[in-house]
Amino acid sequence: MPPGPRTALVTGSAGFIGFHLCQRLLADGWQVIGIDALTDYYEVSLKEARHEILLEHRAFRAETSRIETPGVLEMLFATHRPQAVIHLAAQAGVRYSIENPESYVESNLIGTFRLLEAARAHPPAHLLLASTSSVYGANTQMPYAETDKADTQMSFYAATKKANEAMAHSYAHLYGLPTTMFRFFTVYGPWGRPDMALFKFTKAILGGAPIDVFNHGDMKRDFTYVDDLVTGIVQLIAVPPIRPAGPSDIPEGDSLSPVAPYRIVNIGNSEPVDLLSYIGAIEAATGKPAQKNLMDMQPGDVPATWANTALLNQLTGDRPNTSVTDGVARFVAWYRDYYGV
Repeated sequence: MPPGPRTALVTGSAGFIGFHLCQRLLADGWQVIGIDALTDYYEVSLKEARHEILLEHRAFRAETSRIETPGVLEMLFATHRPQAVIHLAAQAGVRYSIENPESYVESNLIGTFRLLEAARAHPPAHLLLASTSSVYGANTQMPYAETDKADTQMSFYAATKKANEAMAHSYAHLYGLPTTMFRFFTVYGPWGRPDMALFKFTKAILGGAPIDVFNHGDMKRDFTYVDDLVTGIVQLIAVPPIRPAGPSDIPEGDSLSPVAPYRIVNIGNSEPVDLLSYIGAIEAATGKPAQKNLMDMQPGDVPATWANTALLNQLTGDRPNTSVTDGVARFVAWYRDYYGV
């Protein structure tokens, strides 16, 4: 990165991960431009509260707008000339993509297209875009590696994210944009999304209500604490991919493209935890037993995820390691404080 003040543009800055990332960048001395539409997919007040905290920093500026709106991102790129762009804005949720797929087209496909066009016009030193472990879909060989074939997505959400990877690769190849895609694995922690299991389970257990446990609890997830995830993103900013001279120059296990400055990196805890143990950690943190409503698997879901994080470690020296016991306890403490329960 060039000397002097560093500027980062973060899309989805009022979101769960975007909020934590902006906080870390601000603490590290970055000027941060955040853009978020503050949509009502979940409670807007939570997003507003996150942005209010960020706005306490003089180095943070917020734009409230949809990324798919023509001209908005191009204006932000032209005005602020960010060295790093971290694209987190997206319509999230596997199950919601079955009910309302059009919103995923607008945000995940058109919005990402607008971002790529803005980056083409005003190239950053490094463009980083969020993907998801869901792109591995029906893959059964684990742990998932970035070099594995991933063509069997099980939800439209995952399909739009796989499309984002292909779109970004084409722009990296055509316009020489150094681009890193990161695949997240079940991120959790304070200020988390109300539509995710940890939030739902904690709310229900504290309120004495039953929780729905899908696939009768026979599921495993590579739960990744949000601070570990953010550390991985921040460290990857300083490692933009360089187009290799040829395939023989790509190290074994590296997902670096042979024809573009483009790479995919898993960010996960690399330690799958079964769902019932996860629920047990919530019970321990809340001091209350869960009433489990055992149910069949939901459409679009997968029974297990597990990240191979060797590439992340190779590139950054980082290895996420927050235990589920510690991470869940921190979330429950935040939840009790925020909601006064």
